[in-house]
Amino acid sequence: MWYERIKRFYDADLWTLDMVAEGVRCRKITEQEFKTITGQDYAAV
Repeated sequence: MWYERIKRFYDADLWTLDMVAEGVRCRKITEQEFKTITGQDYAAV
């Protein structure tokens, strides 16, 4: 559920990379889902 929302917001340029990273910190998405959404490793952010 969160993954789909965050991906949609990021793809629509409504969320920044930092906002998606906050989703990982808050445990709404995993680090792998972060990479799928952004194309970047979470550790690099």
